Amino acid sequence: MYMCNIRRKNKSPLQYHFKSPLANLKPYLQVVPVFTDALVPLCNLWRKTELPMFSKDGDIIIGGIFSLHDSPTDPSLTYTTMPEVSKCKGLNFRELQFAQTMIFTIDEINKSTDILPDVILGYKIYDACRDVHLSLRSALALLSGDDNSLLQNYSCAKTSIVPAIIGPSTSSPSMATATTLGPFSIPVISHGASCSCLSNKKLFPYFFRTAPSDYHQSVAMAQLAKYFGWTWVGAIRNDDDYGNYGMATFVEIAQKEGICVEYSEAIHRTYPREKILRVVDIIKLSSSKVIIAFLTVNVFEILLKEIFLQNVTGFQWIGTESWISTKNPAMLQYYKIMNGAIGLSVSTAVIPGLKEFLISVHPSPLPGNSGLNEYWEYLFNCTLYLKNVETSNAVCTGQEPLSKINNQYTDVSNIGYTNNVYKATYAVAYSLHNLLGCNHIESMNICINKSNKGPLQLAHYMKIINFTTNSGENFYFDYNGDPAAKGKTYDIVNWQLNIEGNIEFATVGAYYAFSSEQQFKVNYENIVFAGTGNKVPRSVCSESCQPGTRKAMQKGRPVCCYDCIICAEGEISNITDSSDCIKCPIEYKPNKRKDECVLKEIEYLSFQEIMGILLVTLSALGALLTLSICLVFYQHRETPIVRANNSELSFLLLFSLTLCFLCSLTFIGQPSDWSCMLRHTAFGIAFVMCISCVLGKTIVVLMAFRSTLPGSNVMKWFGVTQQRLSVCSFTLIQVIICFLWLLTSPPFPSKNMKHYTEIIILECDLGSTAAFSAVLGYIGLLALFCFVLAFLARKLPDNFNEAKFITFSILIFCAVWITFIPAYISSPGKYTVAVEIFAILASSFGLLFCIFFPKCYIILLKPEKNTKKSIMAK
Repeated sequence: MYMCNIRRKNKSPLQYHFKSPLANLKPYLQVVPVFTDALVPLCNLWRKTELPMFSKDGDIIIGGIFSLHDSPTDPSLTYTTMPEVSKCKGLNFRELQFAQTMIFTIDEINKSTDILPDVILGYKIYDACRDVHLSLRSALALLSGDDNSLLQNYSCAKTSIVPAIIGPSTSSPSMATATTLGPFSIPVISHGASCSCLSNKKLFPYFFRTAPSDYHQSVAMAQLAKYFGWTWVGAIRNDDDYGNYGMATFVEIAQKEGICVEYSEAIHRTYPREKILRVVDIIKLSSSKVIIAFLTVNVFEILLKEIFLQNVTGFQWIGTESWISTKNPAMLQYYKIMNGAIGLSVSTAVIPGLKEFLISVHPSPLPGNSGLNEYWEYLFNCTLYLKNVETSNAVCTGQEPLSKINNQYTDVSNIGYTNNVYKATYAVAYSLHNLLGCNHIESMNICINKSNKGPLQLAHYMKIINFTTNSGENFYFDYNGDPAAKGKTYDIVNWQLNIEGNIEFATVGAYYAFSSEQQFKVNYENIVFAGTGNKVPRSVCSESCQPGTRKAMQKGRPVCCYDCIICAEGEISNITDSSDCIKCPIEYKPNKRKDECVLKEIEYLSFQEIMGILLVTLSALGALLTLSICLVFYQHRETPIVRANNSELSFLLLFSLTLCFLCSLTFIGQPSDWSCMLRHTAFGIAFVMCISCVLGKTIVVLMAFRSTLPGSNVMKWFGVTQQRLSVCSFTLIQVIICFLWLLTSPPFPSKNMKHYTEIIILECDLGSTAAFSAVLGYIGLLALFCFVLAFLARKLPDNFNEAKFITFSILIFCAVWITFIPAYISSPGKYTVAVEIFAILASSFGLLFCIFFPKCYIILLKPEKNTKKSIMAK
């Protein structure tokens, strides 16, 4: 880093210090932005710029920032001396592969005649150690340029020598780097930074990436959990931009998908052990069996170490692309607790020639190109370039064969992120090609050549590139600087043991974020789950509510925790985990399981059931008895007993009784429009005719005895013609009532659903209750009048007094119909009809037995009494 001293001519030097607009860069950079003619700028070396890990000269230098080590060492802060530059620890072979892939790609581009044919690309690659401050230091080193050239030019306004920077690998360092380099319009192209926040072009206008945004990963993880039925999960995240933004998106999508997060904890590599142990205790006490791990490898390793020490097993881990397919030996030792882990990995690819290049590299003693040396000594357990230092290790020749090494560096079986580095490097090259080739865009229409000393404004060309790699993959950026969405977004990876007993990251499916048809393609047969083998484990707060029940939320708990309540009467639920029961249509009822609406049973008095058969039998029997009596009376019509009992009305009464017995049949069977109208009108007319005949017989008996008095001439008004007219007149009144009833509001078939919730009663609605009451009232009025007259004639002097039998029959008739009314009202369903038929039959049989059986007894069994002498004995 540099400090500018401003000297006046012939004056003593004046030193000016001021803050840069990049306040967070102090104490790394101090410059003077304005000079006057009277001032001569002299730049003194304030702190030596760190040398890159890998470098190569060229016409245009591309910067690279990778985490060749896992973490920085803690600096010693005495606050009395300038702190030393942070050192790094923990070799990262995967990041070394990234760095070497960038070098391989630049060499491939330099050999190509299609891209930048007259330009040699160089590179400077720095180590950021997954640290924000070291990433900024590396970015500023690329921004400042070469130390020697700066001192020779005596210029504090030295511009950047790099048109673009590839990296860093993670989100927080990328955010810091993109924010710092944004004012200089230097594009930062990351191959691994996936935080969705980086898609914000207002905050990061010059940030691009070849890795998909974490938004898609968060959505995919939520949908993956739903796909396997895991609605109750735990969540652990990095306490940084990567973890916090990713987990926030996951929780938002999970809530929409009906997934509940039991706990969400954040950890960081700098946290004390007590905080890590607290997270482990939360995991052990949790009821969820699935853990969403939005973590980076180095942070996850810290957590796994504690989980391993406490032997916490049986949890199904769902991992992000940052660790799920990382073949880190430190991670692989925890397979006991990680078996069956499943997660999302960036889709792999094939880069021709990369494997051969990776194993062909060798260490270098040159400053600025020593990035491979520490790795080499670690891999071959030797020491490079001994300089009078005693060591027990052998001396490295630098020619040891890397082909015999099998680790993350040499493994090209899953190189999704490596391919991202490859595409990022080509993106810079094609942008330079368009810039130097005068491929104009609206805002940039000036031709630039490779000797141009000004900064190369490359960002505008990055936005419009569209190229195809040597492996055939088409690539371009969308309007957010993210890779354009197309095809497969992620591979689904599963931790398994292969036949040799080694850990294998098996690809068991794929996720298509932008597919309109099927987003997941999963091969269940190839998946191994934690603790259950090939069977999908269960992780729910409450077991699913089966059809026939509904969910009732538990107070104070997440929506995934609920009780299952049986649906109320008349309601069903036909899906699992239904939040509400639905009411069946009025003609339907729930089945026993309450998961389906079935048609209600239809009830009516049918001819097939026992009750119907019994009533039909009684009706037919009554009609046959009546006809039999009619036949007996007809055969003995000239006998005194038949003639004495008004044979004309007797035959008419027997006819009406036959109709009464037969009309009861209209009440049986499924109601229809005609049967409903017929049953009530036929019943009303037949009974009025019957009562009219009885009434006529009663009046004739009374008048007959009155006419025997001296001077009485009453019988002339009650002859056969008058008897017929009286019966017809009484019956005609009922016919008129029934006609008006049918004309205004006739009976009609209806479905009664009030008496029973599970039965539909088919019955005849009266239509007009007043009309029905008028029919019954008129019958009752005639019956009452008949009863009074018969009662008055009960003691008439006759050996065979018919009035007594009429009185008794009418008494039975009235008793039956008086008891019928409450029975009719209280009887439910088909029993209402049965009560009505019973009343008809009982009253008909009462009239038949009381009036005609005594006569038949005399006619058939006591013919000696069937004489005029016997009848007139008294």
